[in-house]
Amino acid sequence: MFVEFKYLVCIMSRSRKDVSACDDGIAPNGTCANQDCSEDSDYLVHDIAQHTNLRSGPHELLSRSVPGKRKLPVSTVKMLVGREGNYTGRGRFSSADGCYVLSRYLPVNGPWWVDHLKSRAYVSQFSADGSLFVAGFQRSHIKIYNVDKGWKVQKNILAKSLRWTITDTCLSPDQRFLVYSSLSPIVHIVNVGSTASESIANITEIHEGLDFSFDDSNDDEYEGIGIFSVKFSTDGKELVAASSDNSIYVYDLDSKRPSLRIMAHKSDVNTVCFADETGHLLFSGSDDHLCKVWDRRSFSTRGKADGVLIGHLEGVTFIDSRGDGRYFISNGKDQTTKLWDIRKMSSNVPYTPRLRDPHFDYRWMDYPTHARALKHPHDQSLATYKGHKVLRTLIRCYFSPAYSTGQKYIYSGSSDGSVYIYDLVSGAQVASCHHHEAPVRDCSWHPFYPMMITSSWDGVIARWEFPGSDEEPSRHAPRQRRPSY
Repeated sequence: MFVEFKYLVCIMSRSRKDVSACDDGIAPNGTCANQDCSEDSDYLVHDIAQHTNLRSGPHELLSRSVPGKRKLPVSTVKMLVGREGNYTGRGRFSSADGCYVLSRYLPVNGPWWVDHLKSRAYVSQFSADGSLFVAGFQRSHIKIYNVDKGWKVQKNILAKSLRWTITDTCLSPDQRFLVYSSLSPIVHIVNVGSTASESIANITEIHEGLDFSFDDSNDDEYEGIGIFSVKFSTDGKELVAASSDNSIYVYDLDSKRPSLRIMAHKSDVNTVCFADETGHLLFSGSDDHLCKVWDRRSFSTRGKADGVLIGHLEGVTFIDSRGDGRYFISNGKDQTTKLWDIRKMSSNVPYTPRLRDPHFDYRWMDYPTHARALKHPHDQSLATYKGHKVLRTLIRCYFSPAYSTGQKYIYSGSSDGSVYIYDLVSGAQVASCHHHEAPVRDCSWHPFYPMMITSSWDGVIARWEFPGSDEEPSRHAPRQRRPSY
């Protein structure tokens, strides 16, 4: 399946060994981000621009510009010639050199259908090594596909005791277990490393229920709780969850009980994640339109957030961390994605009501046209990205993979059935893929290959690639439209 674009992956191996040459000429028109958006940009003057350039820019000996002329992108051919001539003295591509080449080739060809169910698709995520792919559907189905074996269904899971839909899934770091949540205080965990291909809750396999309510809690109080987001810690020993009771929960898998409850926000907590691999810092986002930073090491003494970040005019639907404990992005119901640096957070910000019409409900209303030009007077974000639509459901956004792109892009699903890709530094929209007839709630970029999967409320799990598969794109798709740039 990956034969067509292994000529790209050959540019850099996971061990960064020497590689064989590739040719720019094979790229079809419109599939490369040919402009180096980090150059000459006044959109984002911040050290993240330097960090991004260091992770995804070519060696200075290959990118020298002629005095008096604008600095142009370095072609892949020039990069290869420079490597073969050992211009840098290393005899190979560095990580940044490889990212500079691979990040030009965006996964926008297609789509090819992976699967189609008569149920809304809510979740789609690759495993950390890219060998597995998880898709969660509204009517209790969770499918795990083996990517390396032609997308064969490795595990077909029929979830237990759902309320409305599967809201989130997460694979453990060792890929042995999967947790899934719904609008309930019970999160279920299932062994996906077992040999059985069919996993029917407590019939063919045990789906253990993890109760996130505290022992001393009022049962009536917790009856209506829903879990919107759940994530494993890096060591696989804890879960962190965002809840509809305005709280964040940390669950200890060894003791099988929640170890911490944080009354975090003034409204539903839609999203929470670990800031980095240490597990000390948490980022959360809520319908109170605030993003907050929590340090678990000091929470017992402070009892409150270590920082608050203001900028969204509406509720926050999703947060993705850059993994460095400093930067993260958030999607908001104000139809924007924002980039944050926790060094700009405020230590104590009182809750303020929304600045716009409080009667707006993103679940069935379009965002008012006049509100698109509004900006929070105390916006602390580094950058704002617009173009996609965050309506009807909790649309997700992400940084592009570190391995192949140096995280130089961010991408987001959209309620108009599309995926949008933006340059992190310049803010430019570099590509958008249109296919689905319903909102794309989730999307996932393969950690190593130029491939992206989109999951939509039309029930379709679709694959986008560069350069693409030998097979023709799915002709039985709802509609066919070319990617726009």
